[in-house]
Amino acid sequence: MQKSDILLRDLDDTGILRLTLNDVGRRNALSEAMLAELGAAFAKAGTNASVRVIILAANGPAFCAGHDLKEMTAGRAGPDGGKAYFTKVMTLCCGVMQAIVNCPKPVIAEVTGIATAAGCQLVASCDLAIAADTAQFSTPGVHIGLFCSTPMVALSRNVNNKHAMEMLLTGDMTPASRAAEIGLVNRVAAADALQDATMEMAARIASKSSMTLATGKRAFYAQREMPLSEAYDYASQVMVENMLARDAEEGIGAFIEKRSPEWQDI
Repeated sequence: MQKSDILLRDLDDTGILRLTLNDVGRRNALSEAMLAELGAAFAKAGTNASVRVIILAANGPAFCAGHDLKEMTAGRAGPDGGKAYFTKVMTLCCGVMQAIVNCPKPVIAEVTGIATAAGCQLVASCDLAIAADTAQFSTPGVHIGLFCSTPMVALSRNVNNKHAMEMLLTGDMTPASRAAEIGLVNRVAAADALQDATMEMAARIASKSSMTLATGKRAFYAQREMPLSEAYDYASQVMVENMLARDAEEGIGAFIEKRSPEWQDI
């Protein structure tokens, strides 16, 4: 296991990489240091052929409390009142969220405790999410005069407009059961069964061709921003190229021959 003080990394022999937020004293806030660690971890995992699935978890009572407001407040001391510093942090944060989406490996959030503001954004940016029944989510910026505009981007791409606006305008806590109803998380598990539930899903995904998963993930996020006809044209091209891949030929052959496929991830 490789680790830093605030982000733990553990890759098992099935290709499941567990990244664990470990800045418990700061409620796993997205400080500059944490954002740097996450950005580097996703960049490295994306090019590591040994990694098949990534689980993003956290230690302590909070999954992630969003930006470190004390750190942000200290940034106001700059001669421009903090504008350059705030721009730097927001750029770093948005880069991490996009790195998760652009990472060719599926990313599953395993959520315990609270996920607020940019922490809720972090969950929404992951491909899948499983929450403990004790987890809660919110975009509470309105309580402190700061609309959660960047969390809004990921949130509004996961839940419908009225549910997103309710969370953004009220800042209220959303319990795990409601988060599942509106599509912010895939499912809810008992807190003591959460890791098992996440690992079971990760193992099922890890058993697939990583080439196929990367192809599908990239296509999913690309097509959803396109008009319908353009999306179908694009998806058709992806299907043609996918059909020509070795693993597609192997997988179809294995299905016809009623045997297990032998993936080469190409």
